[in-house]
Amino acid sequence: MSEIMPTDVKRSTWFNPETQPVIAVDSLPSLAKEALQEDFIREAFKTMPLGQVDPHFQGQFVENFTAAPTAIPAAVYLGLQQRKTGMSMLFTRRSAHLLHHAGQISFPGGRIDPEDLSVQAAALRETHEEVGIDPDYLEPLGQQPIFLSSSSFAMCPVVGMIHPGYRMVPSPAEVSEVFEVPLSALLDPSQHTLHQVQVNGVNYRQYFAIRWQQHFIWGATAVIVRNFYHYLHAAHQRLA
Repeated sequence: MSEIMPTDVKRSTWFNPETQPVIAVDSLPSLAKEALQEDFIREAFKTMPLGQVDPHFQGQFVENFTAAPTAIPAAVYLGLQQRKTGMSMLFTRRSAHLLHHAGQISFPGGRIDPEDLSVQAAALRETHEEVGIDPDYLEPLGQQPIFLSSSSFAMCPVVGMIHPGYRMVPSPAEVSEVFEVPLSALLDPSQHTLHQVQVNGVNYRQYFAIRWQQHFIWGATAVIVRNFYHYLHAAHQRLA
């Protein structure tokens, strides 16, 4: 679920998010190394249930699903893994034939079903359905603010661990690629670029993007990443 564009942009002529002009690169401070460690992230969620939202898109966040009654409740899983070189986060590329956000980079996730007992349960179920990781290997740590996408989803990010030993079996019906990005690169604000959409000479909304190797992470997914940066930065200021 990466898109953050108004419907008139989607219906216009061909739109390539990678070629839209960059209007700003952030000058936010880098995160301290300890803020990127598993122990610190665990402690942060024990003391700070939620964090501040990115000021560029603060109007697109709500406190709960009832505040956006016309939006479709959804949950995404921000899966963290401990690697030898540090923490990484899991991403997927959605299959090209899907109705929503086709071909875009996203987190595992989707709409919350009536049978789901909680937002976290929905995130675990969707992760299992999309990439095949059994919920026994997933450990939710906490949630982030709910984001309203322009495609009428109210997305609640669930941050959690992915523990070793899992078997990954991506669903070809939903996912065309699964990859990881080092947290040190993903949460480096100097790599976050703000773009201005231009279609037929008219300026529309702005969106953040993060490029890592051949991957272009943008829209709602990039905003959720930005929120996680703000969350860890605020947590480090409080806990350090």
